[in-house]
Amino acid sequence: MRPSHSRYSERSFIIVGVMTLVVIVYVARLFYVQVLSPEYKLAAENIAFYHRTLYPSRGLMRDRNDSLVVYNTATADAKVIMRQMEGFDSLAFCHILDIDLRDLRERLEQVKDRESNRGYSPFVPQTIFSQITPVEAGLLEEQLYKFPGLLIEHYTSRAYTYSAGALLLGSIGEVGPGDIKRDPYYTPGDYAGTTGLEKSYERFLRGNKGTSILLRDVHGRVQGQYEEGKYDQELTSGHDLKLSIDIKLQAYGERLMQGKSGAIVMIEPSTGEVLALVSSPTFDPSRLVGKERGKNYQSLATDPLKPLYNRAIQAAYPPGSTFKTVQSAAFLQEGCITPGTMYSCHGGYPLLGGRPRCHGHGSPLDLRHAIATSCNAYFCWGLRAFLDDRSRYATVEEAFDHWRDYIVKMGFGHKTGVDLPGESRGYIPSSAVYDKLHNGRWTSSSIVSISIGQGEILATPLQIANFGAVVANRGHYFTPHLVKEIDGMPQDSLYIERMETGIRPEYFQVIAEGMRMAVIGGTCRKANLSDFAICGKTGTAENPHGKDHSLFLGFGPMEEPKVSIAVMVENGGFGATYAVPIGRLMLDYYLHGDSITPSSISYESAMLSSVIR
Repeated sequence: MRPSHSRYSERSFIIVGVMTLVVIVYVARLFYVQVLSPEYKLAAENIAFYHRTLYPSRGLMRDRNDSLVVYNTATADAKVIMRQMEGFDSLAFCHILDIDLRDLRERLEQVKDRESNRGYSPFVPQTIFSQITPVEAGLLEEQLYKFPGLLIEHYTSRAYTYSAGALLLGSIGEVGPGDIKRDPYYTPGDYAGTTGLEKSYERFLRGNKGTSILLRDVHGRVQGQYEEGKYDQELTSGHDLKLSIDIKLQAYGERLMQGKSGAIVMIEPSTGEVLALVSSPTFDPSRLVGKERGKNYQSLATDPLKPLYNRAIQAAYPPGSTFKTVQSAAFLQEGCITPGTMYSCHGGYPLLGGRPRCHGHGSPLDLRHAIATSCNAYFCWGLRAFLDDRSRYATVEEAFDHWRDYIVKMGFGHKTGVDLPGESRGYIPSSAVYDKLHNGRWTSSSIVSISIGQGEILATPLQIANFGAVVANRGHYFTPHLVKEIDGMPQDSLYIERMETGIRPEYFQVIAEGMRMAVIGGTCRKANLSDFAICGKTGTAENPHGKDHSLFLGFGPMEEPKVSIAVMVENGGFGATYAVPIGRLMLDYYLHGDSITPSSISYESAMLSSVIR
């Protein structure tokens, strides 16, 4: 009997043990569900409470003359709580928003995709359609009983006083998973700056969101504020921006560039403030607002003329003969020439059999006249004096690297630091590049094209305009920027720091005199204004893909300069054909307070009617 009793005792222990284990598992599961599980905790909270996000008003933008440029207008998002959508009248919803039933179904599936929407929960409001109109929002709210689980979230979206400045102002768009991961401020359905100043100054413009905690009943219906708003969080509006841009000047530049590809950049030399930053072709900024934003963006992105490409800061071109002014500064500072150094030109550079060719002018000539007539040979001689004189440097590589240092200090080969995303650095080669290209055996004659801004040299229109400010200031510049002030914030010290080139001011005075001679009787005569002493330099940049590019570099007045300018017209031919007249008109318009003088009217008619593609 004893063994049988022992067997039953063992079985009872096993049964008790199993039952105990089951109880422990159930208790553990209940503890996890009720205490530890974030999903069920979130579900329970959202049944009782609705945390309504309050979106702040985004900061406004005004131009340098306090004209309102970017403001906010009322819009709304349609959101749904998936768990409450039983009985949702999809057909009525689609009719109000003028969409297909298929569009609604696809959007709901996208929202439920946890790969792309990591913040998804069936208990939390999810955005299904953004930026619906106030009229659409009103119709949905009138018939809310047809749409269980639907919430209309009111906020503001961007609007524009002018149809100009799209690429510099930028746009806002819905944040993606990467944005949410990088910055906990954002949640699915939020908006942030994606391009231009909207992106650069996002953290100032966006403000701080608020939260209103509302109490629900057992049916999920909102009953009012929880404890009279005791635990609500107040929102804070974004900071307003005062731009350095003159929006009327910007709009005028965009008109002049219609039908053409290229850029115009104008800078106030004494501050580095950008007065106009035109890229053409462009578009109306209002196209990237509202329900049609996606379709319009796709149209712009696939346009072969690339209207989304900011040529003013992203495109790098050979600077052509405008670069002769840069070479002049380097040659003078190095001491390989003086203002009075004379070189001969016989229709081109004599040492290479007349290559590169040159147009007719007096010979020999000094530096000022070489700038005024844009003599190619003069600057080939100057490069030879810098690089090939072994009494100066032991090797051509050492000489070239010293030359490169001068060029870089004058603002080329690196980003200027302008407060816009996507800036190109341009390109200034190093001696190592030429060692590789020429197997370590080269002289100035091997790379003679860089003496006149061709070959491997590349610069953005912004860099060229910035060098105009360097000459205007006789040797220094300030980092170019488009925002003068952020409301309630101190000025960024970066934009008030004086950037020195290390080149003596008197050498820039010589260059300015040569540029003035170019306007009075040289290649820039079309830029001459009767009441302002304009200084200028033309450029004709070789283009392997078609007709030469037309360039103009200028500033004025010669003494106490108010503005520097660079104009680039792709496929425009000689600098004097398109770039100089456009430069003249922009200078005339700015210096005369948003109007042009009678002597410029014929140039305006010609530029407004011309098309180059």
